[in-house]
Amino acid sequence: MQCIGRRPPRTKSQEQILEETSRRVTQINSSRLGLQDDEDLKFLLKGSPLSKVKSASWKRSRFYKLQEDCKTVCHNSKKILRSPDSQMFSIDDIEDVRPGHETEGMRRFASEVSSDRCFSIIFKGQRKNLDLIASSNEEADRWTGGLNKIMNNCRAMSKKQKLQHWIHSCLRKADKNKDNKMSLKELKSFLQEVNIETDDSYAKQIFEHCDKSKTGSLEDDEIEEFYKILTTREEIDVIFSTYKDSEHFVSASNFHKFLKNEQQENEGLDHAKSLIEKYEPSEEGKKQTAMTKDGFLIYLLSDDGNVFNSAHSKVYQDMKQPLCHYFISSSHNTYLMEDQLKGPSSTEAYIRALTKGCRCVELDCWDGPNREPVIYHGYTLTSKILFKDVIKTIKNYAFKTSPYPVIISLENHCSLDQQKIMAKYMKDILGDMLLTLPIEGKIKDFPSPEQLKGKILVKGKKLNSLEDSIKETENSVTEDDDVSDEDEAAEMEDEAVKSNVHAKKGTNAKMKLAKELSDTVIYCKSVHFRGFEYAAENQSFYEMSSLTESKALKLASESGNRFIQHNSRQLTRIYPDGMRTDSSNYSAVDMWNAGCQIVALNFQTPCTEMDVHQGRFRDNGFSGYVLKPSFLRYRQSKFNPKSIHDGEWWTPKKLTIMIISGQQLPKVNKKKSSIVDPFVTVELLGVARDREKKLSKMIDNNGFNPMWNEHFEFEIDVPALTLVRFLVEDYDLSSRNDFVGQYTVPLSSLQLGYRHIHLLNKNGDLHPSATLFVHVMLLESKPI
Repeated sequence: MQCIGRRPPRTKSQEQILEETSRRVTQINSSRLGLQDDEDLKFLLKGSPLSKVKSASWKRSRFYKLQEDCKTVCHNSKKILRSPDSQMFSIDDIEDVRPGHETEGMRRFASEVSSDRCFSIIFKGQRKNLDLIASSNEEADRWTGGLNKIMNNCRAMSKKQKLQHWIHSCLRKADKNKDNKMSLKELKSFLQEVNIETDDSYAKQIFEHCDKSKTGSLEDDEIEEFYKILTTREEIDVIFSTYKDSEHFVSASNFHKFLKNEQQENEGLDHAKSLIEKYEPSEEGKKQTAMTKDGFLIYLLSDDGNVFNSAHSKVYQDMKQPLCHYFISSSHNTYLMEDQLKGPSSTEAYIRALTKGCRCVELDCWDGPNREPVIYHGYTLTSKILFKDVIKTIKNYAFKTSPYPVIISLENHCSLDQQKIMAKYMKDILGDMLLTLPIEGKIKDFPSPEQLKGKILVKGKKLNSLEDSIKETENSVTEDDDVSDEDEAAEMEDEAVKSNVHAKKGTNAKMKLAKELSDTVIYCKSVHFRGFEYAAENQSFYEMSSLTESKALKLASESGNRFIQHNSRQLTRIYPDGMRTDSSNYSAVDMWNAGCQIVALNFQTPCTEMDVHQGRFRDNGFSGYVLKPSFLRYRQSKFNPKSIHDGEWWTPKKLTIMIISGQQLPKVNKKKSSIVDPFVTVELLGVARDREKKLSKMIDNNGFNPMWNEHFEFEIDVPALTLVRFLVEDYDLSSRNDFVGQYTVPLSSLQLGYRHIHLLNKNGDLHPSATLFVHVMLLESKPI
């Protein structure tokens, strides 16, 4: 779908026909969304002028209009839209629509405008926010309400509905002269658009087969016939034919056999009947309690047919164990949007991390002007944001994705005066959310995530012990006392960007700590790591250390079992080495295998490591907390990830994966003539012995419906720690292969049988239509 461009003049009758066609297309698409009579949608389809805000002096009027596909918004400086693709965006690109002054841009550049007239469109990935001002609060409500309805209804569409919508949009795009017919030339253009390369004779063959009227163009039913040919999936036909009772139906009993034999589901016949009721589109099928091929495909494309166990998309694990028994989704330098030398700092970065399930965010705090503490990457050119704005943001977004506790990890470089201001802001802004006393007086062991629901914990230095803080004895220390700086702040000296400055200070530096700030630290007291033996003999459970990735990797390699025992009692935070000034990431797998809970990554950087992180925390309802396997929770655990031997963790499995086919893979090259040459990599990540990857063959010039039918087998020793990553790339002989899509899932959440994998893009967001179709088997394997 593109914005309307310049065209030759048309006759009045031609214009009427086009208007009627456009109206009909809009009606079809709005009906698909279930919004055919919605007043907000009608308003967006008419469009209206909005003021785009980029700075205090740059506010420009632009005409915004929802297109007939009901999925694309175009904008230009005039009501007649002649803009190129760069001046349009898809509803699928939107992460959130926020009314009022909810972005930094709005707060800085439009604070004088009534918040009722303001709203912001937040895009997925790295695209900048779009801050807009409407002429009235009613108009702003129309836009925010309409966009939110479209977004919600798009998410609720079935995979088949999304496919129909996508195909229909591509057909309209190929219809260059907008006559609602498809010539052979337009058919070839369409096939390129949907990522299929065909020779002229094959395209002509399809065209002539569908052109029943012999008019030299396809229209109405002929286009429908072409659509059916295009979307026929032989692999689904084969499976359906195996279990069907008649020409068109699979009975409930046979569907139950399919679920039991192929999908390895042990539910009763009533479960099969409930799935038929849920997914069968035809009334005849529902009446017979049977499933047509359409219903069968809709089921396979649904959450129930997903490779990820839908039961794990809710919190299902025991959330009443001590905090140290969980992997916790954690972010490093959370304030940064880009690199660590000159990139922008933003409260938006905290919003993105928290809405992605992050439960531990980092704040690097420094003295700011006018007694206002600021957050930025010290000794660099990164921009600064106010500490109080970050605390407000955390309050507003901490529990929108997950109800479980958020940890604020403070790296404190502030003077006593501004430390007191920090403490005041946290207490005043966060209120009851801020944990200031142990839960139920617990000072012998951590409370559970369940007990800490809705609470925000502070990790930082503390003047005294937790016990003394509670007793508030006469011997309590005051703000004049020193604390060792040999904790996270000292560890950060390893960072090359700071090395010259800190070298002058010395590694045994002392710092003053305000009692007010110290008192906000309850269960996460920062201390320097002095070894496992020292920690076991001298440290309390609530004292935790932060380690660089290289130090943690060395400990995991040389003392894996001691590290696991340490992490069964205390929390450990891992963060990237200082040389990663580009905000790149390390693999968290080895740290998780050693039981480290808070393995912090740069959330702002899309990469393989973040894909794996997202895969790990997709489990347990995306809550940001995943219960560690039992052998990582025992105080006297014998497990060592570097030396696997008999134990409860050693439960050998054989994983067999058949990569069958792909569907609607996205183009990765902007050139219209470019077609992807996809291949699939299946990779296992876990203990060293369980790491393996296997590659499929490459399919030439077909991203629409490539077929592989390739089997891969993997032997797994420690299934409880294993993740499976499916990666699709576009093969390139002369340069690096291009990323197409991926999906990472814990082995424990992998569903067996015939499953679809709904691919994610580089930013971890769902591709609207791209899937892989696979068959998965997991069997007991005899130990060698």
